[in-house]
Amino acid sequence: MSSGHDENEPREGSTARTGRRHFLKTATGAAAGTSLFATGRAEARVGDQPPKGSGHRGRRYVIRGGAVMSMDPGVGNFEAADILVEGRKIVEIRPGVRAADAAVIDARGRIVLPGFVDTHHHLFETAERAFLANGLLLDDGSGSPSAYPNYRDHILQGFARVYRPEDVYINSLFAGLSQLDAGVTAVLDVSQIHHSPEHTDAAIQALADTGRRSAFGFFEGDGRAGARYPEDAYRIRDKWFRSDDQLVTMIMGGELHLGREVYTRSWAIARELGLKIAAHSVGSWGMRPVLDDVARGTGGVEVGSDNLFIHMTGMSDETWRRFRDAGAQVSVAFPIEMTMRHGTPPILKMQQLGMEPSLSSDVETTMAADPFTQMRSAMTMQRMIVNQMILDQGDLVPPNNWPTPAPGTPELLTVRDVLRYATINGAKHLGLDGRTGTLTPGKEADIVLLDATALNVAPLNSVPGAVVSLMDRTNVETVIVAGKVRKWKGQLLDANLDRLRRDLEASRDHLFRAMGLPRDLFAWS
Repeated sequence: MSSGHDENEPREGSTARTGRRHFLKTATGAAAGTSLFATGRAEARVGDQPPKGSGHRGRRYVIRGGAVMSMDPGVGNFEAADILVEGRKIVEIRPGVRAADAAVIDARGRIVLPGFVDTHHHLFETAERAFLANGLLLDDGSGSPSAYPNYRDHILQGFARVYRPEDVYINSLFAGLSQLDAGVTAVLDVSQIHHSPEHTDAAIQALADTGRRSAFGFFEGDGRAGARYPEDAYRIRDKWFRSDDQLVTMIMGGELHLGREVYTRSWAIARELGLKIAAHSVGSWGMRPVLDDVARGTGGVEVGSDNLFIHMTGMSDETWRRFRDAGAQVSVAFPIEMTMRHGTPPILKMQQLGMEPSLSSDVETTMAADPFTQMRSAMTMQRMIVNQMILDQGDLVPPNNWPTPAPGTPELLTVRDVLRYATINGAKHLGLDGRTGTLTPGKEADIVLLDATALNVAPLNSVPGAVVSLMDRTNVETVIVAGKVRKWKGQLLDANLDRLRRDLEASRDHLFRAMGLPRDLFAWS
């Protein structure tokens, strides 16, 4: 579909807008407030304010002198190079870009990367952050702090049932801004809170107001009267996604554990509307039999390259092979899977099959949602297993204490591998790799500038090594989405965070009251 807009014009307006006051009692939101942009001048270095009108048609600026890691083999990497951005798009990447009429962002001492992509995050759960710091997926009957509270009983069948549309809005907005602040410029919101069309509209409005690239995942709600999953996809597509060329796009949730009548209908609607399909696949939740049926062709649906499976823990070898052959993608949430007993993250199986994952944060009820946590968890978990596998090939007695890896031993993950998982793989798995995921002329400018002069990084000896092994969200200095500067010199723009935090706290207080749980800062972990 065509939006009828110029290709360099911001398209947030292409998404239908219900209005913040519909979801919050007061007029707050990511786009509220006065302009924070300063007047630019020809070839002028930008000082305390970002380039004027960034992301708009005809507005040009150069990101000058940074260490550029493009994640595109055709573009390559540069110890020092410039990136020319015009409107929404990257125009040129090389040392010595000439652009006399452009503002200049001084990137000396910074690492310049494509924005990170998270392919699975439940944004609506933000008010329960750290509530399940010890929590497992299910109650295992142990009576331990890990069994109670747990994710199924206290989140999906507890807190989620008492969300109002305004709770969905502020939770999703706050989570989105938090990830944007950490350099995550694109996300799949696995939104399992569709109790009514009003809940749905609140979730989508929050993604639009966040101002980053988002794939809205239309998953199920709690099945109450008035819930319209999956049929409401037609209304949602018509109201919110008339254009396919906007920051917020749509993916269908097609959960196989909901029963054949539901999932066959959701998959059919998705393919009628041209949407990708995402579904959890967790053996410890009891999902393996239905995944096996689908893989064997007896489940009533056919797996294809439009499928994104989340976790894939505990799945059979047959299912893995058939999904691989069908071109399906897999999102792995390494820290959550290790912590909440999903099963071992299946990275070795993926290596064996010649597959690569994207990375996902999953739930902030239990773990941080920043990309550095995801990348380091992936790398250290895989290397722990493979390193021990290699050591076990010897006998820890010289000269066999340090054996040469036997043929067939998986390769150790590298920092470049997990950077690939966190950028271009994520974009591919969300169907966004034509727009983002690499720094490539012609793609939209989703860019992060990371401070390599900071105390935790200097001196800079390796760009990929510093990003993965040393950095954290405090190093994320500037964030750009579709050419528009959203974070500048450590400060998120266009958001009254104090006001939004108070709104989130009010939502949390309502949710705890509705659940009949005391708010005790020391009781739940």
